[in-house]
Amino acid sequence: MEERSGRALTGATIAKMLMSNFERLPDIDQKIFIYGPAYLAGNGGLAGLVSNSLYRRALNIKQAAFTSSLPMAVMPFLTTYALYNAAVSNPLLHGDLNCPSCALIRGALVGVVGAGVYPILLALPVNIAIASRYNTAPLPEKGNVLRYFVELSRPIMRKMRAVLVLQALFGTYLGSRNFESYTKLAKITFDSGREELKD
Repeated sequence: MEERSGRALTGATIAKMLMSNFERLPDIDQKIFIYGPAYLAGNGGLAGLVSNSLYRRALNIKQAAFTSSLPMAVMPFLTTYALYNAAVSNPLLHGDLNCPSCALIRGALVGVVGAGVYPILLALPVNIAIASRYNTAPLPEKGNVLRYFVELSRPIMRKMRAVLVLQALFGTYLGSRNFESYTKLAKITFDSGREELKD
């Protein structure tokens, strides 16, 4: 895009133009753009609670239920929300992400990594620390720690496969819908800009 004087538009100018027309999007597109990342992050929080529960059962932990559940719900929620906004939403609103397949892949990766793998990996050290504090399960000696973590996590990862697929699908869908909204927003913004230039 170029202005009347022939200079190219800067990224800041494009972002300002897109944001000024955001209210002109259909209501459903605005809501998906604003609240969609929170739903994906909520799924990440639920995945954290499920993985926490699976590790607690595997390690026979009965104590500190609230202490381990709170960070397992909050940390994946905040991380996924921030990751999605940094990787998909903000680049779209600043005009930096113009590739539909890139938006889909970024959405899927945020879904799998931020809302799937991260909660599972976070639950492991939290529950190992609680198990060692309350002596609920025999913990390995120093040389076998990594093997013990892998053996402990293998059945939990098998059970969480469906969650990972669900997060990937939801992240892909959300990235797709946000890119459609961005396409509509760009059309509204730049078509109205052309009409102003013609006048």
